[in-house]
Amino acid sequence: MQRIGLISDTHGLLRPDAIDFLKGCDRIVHAGDICDPSVLDALRRIAPLVVVRGNNDRGAWAESLAVSETVHVDDVTLVAIHDVADLKTITLSDDVSLVVHGHSHKPAVVERDGIVFVNPGSAGPRRFSLPVSIGELRIDGTRVEPRLVTLA
Repeated sequence: MQRIGLISDTHGLLRPDAIDFLKGCDRIVHAGDICDPSVLDALRRIAPLVVVRGNNDRGAWAESLAVSETVHVDDVTLVAIHDVADLKTITLSDDVSLVVHGHSHKPAVVERDGIVFVNPGSAGPRRFSLPVSIGELRIDGTRVEPRLVTLA
């Protein structure tokens, strides 16, 4: 079984409890709005990192970040993208069963048309009354268990 950490919308803030939660992950997916490359450096010290560019990721450091990334874990194919609305600009292959995204800051797990959409929410500065949250996927073969966690 593989444990994939999910984080998004850090907006330059990598909380100590987020780091603690991600320790022991086999891989981490950051779904954009990083805003500070030091966040990526810290995450890479924990586990291999897949990262996509968010609408607030600007500057030379962010130019090399893709808008979407496709990741294969066991028998599962997932697409990481910051804004789920941008899916209309890419073609999903038939084997995609998961989409990891951010942007709205609202943690959610929703299935649509056979694809599970996971938004870990925002792990950065608190916005409005939304929780500060993070997530994980436990993947074993084709079986996927998403979990969202509210941070203190």
